[in-house]
Amino acid sequence: MTRPANWFHSPIWLLLLCAPMPSPSQDRTEARSMVISRHGIVATSQTLASQAGAQVLARGGSAMDAAIAANATLGVVEPMMNGIGGDLFAIYWDAKTKKLTGINASGWSPASVTLAKLKDKGFRNMPEDGIHSVTTPGCVAGWDKLHKKFGRLPWSEIFRPAIYYAEQGFPVTEIIQNNWHSWSSKIATDDGGKRVFLPEGVAPEVGAIFRNPDLGKALRAIATTGPSAFYRGAIAKAILKTSDRLGGVFTAADLSEFEPEWVEPISTEYRGWKIYELPPNGQGVAALEMLNIM
Repeated sequence: MTRPANWFHSPIWLLLLCAPMPSPSQDRTEARSMVISRHGIVATSQTLASQAGAQVLARGGSAMDAAIAANATLGVVEPMMNGIGGDLFAIYWDAKTKKLTGINASGWSPASVTLAKLKDKGFRNMPEDGIHSVTTPGCVAGWDKLHKKFGRLPWSEIFRPAIYYAEQGFPVTEIIQNNWHSWSSKIATDDGGKRVFLPEGVAPEVGAIFRNPDLGKALRAIATTGPSAFYRGAIAKAILKTSDRLGGVFTAADLSEFEPEWVEPISTEYRGWKIYELPPNGQGVAALEMLNIM
């Protein structure tokens, strides 16, 4: 999901505001029209995900409902950057209570992994890819905690857009296709990855309709059963099976015992603005340090 430390990891920005009208002096004839809304704006890196979040707002969902819907959809339409196999970090501002809340839903390494065992396998540095770089996925558990605290719509309803695009397909856009193509040689080294993401043996072309029925099935299970489908049910069994196939050491307990952590955001002052980030293990502290240096 790809690890930029944005609001969501799977990354997503969601901002609710009342937008002022532009002044007459603002000439936008050579640019896109402004996005102006009475109730909310959803911004992501892919238009279908933004639309998914906006549709949830239109149905009376909360900002968090919309964020989760958009994030889940990003995992379908932008799979190289997001997904249920990744971690989740979020900062949430509640306008009514004037409270800022942070959550760290980044998973731990398998309990049996040690430096000595990695050295025995020939590693002298922490591997950056492969099964031994994989940690317990925290995204789905993070969604669950955030929805229970800030959600309004039923859990199952907010996954409808993501399930639709996974099952019915979506047109691949140019930037995503370029990334897809760049990673195709690595994807091809794994039979599962090749089957799912290189259906014709190559990355889909721009405009091609890509479907991911396996992901649609997983999302349906999560929508119907909740996070237990991922951490204890059929999805967990599939994760353990894949880990074993690749020589990993994940156990059922590594998945079932995982819990996200509510954290207090950290901040610094920069040119009259107070900037908030999440504390480590996220990268937000680095951004704050850079602002302090500047």
